[in-house]
Amino acid sequence: MSSLLLTDETSQRLIFRKLEPSDFDSWLPFYQEPLSTAFWTGLPTDAETACQQSFDRTFFRYENNLGGMNVLIHKETNAFIGLCGLLVQTVDDKKEIEIGYSILPKFWKKGYATEAAIKCKNFARQHEISDALISIIQINNTPSQKVARAVGMQIEKTTLYKANKCHIFKIQL
Repeated sequence: MSSLLLTDETSQRLIFRKLEPSDFDSWLPFYQEPLSTAFWTGLPTDAETACQQSFDRTFFRYENNLGGMNVLIHKETNAFIGLCGLLVQTVDDKKEIEIGYSILPKFWKKGYATEAAIKCKNFARQHEISDALISIIQINNTPSQKVARAVGMQIEKTTLYKANKCHIFKIQL
């Protein structure tokens, strides 16, 4: 399997790059907005702790070739938009490749998650990373479900994932 990271890839409006420790303050507002994590139980309530755990998971993934979230930078403004990437996940004892996406609240509803997720799907297809991709989405998270559907995914099943009832959206490549 080739690398799951989309470092230096681009889409219409976005540049993908690896997360850096210096990005902490740019990503912290995601965890300061209660709606960002409203659907997911088990996260720390302190925004700085939640952000640090997110960074730790991402750097662990990088170091262990488990994919990881890429920073999304706006091509024209250099604004930090959010994170998106291909992640090795285990769902119901099966190894899968997930498209994960999270966008800073001030950039919600502008199509960035869909644009980035489609880029991830096309990258995975082009590099023959997997024959299918999933997205793990809490059952009440309608905005993320809309993105998965826009990428062409459909609900494959509903399961418990990290103590959260989730729909597993899937697309064959």
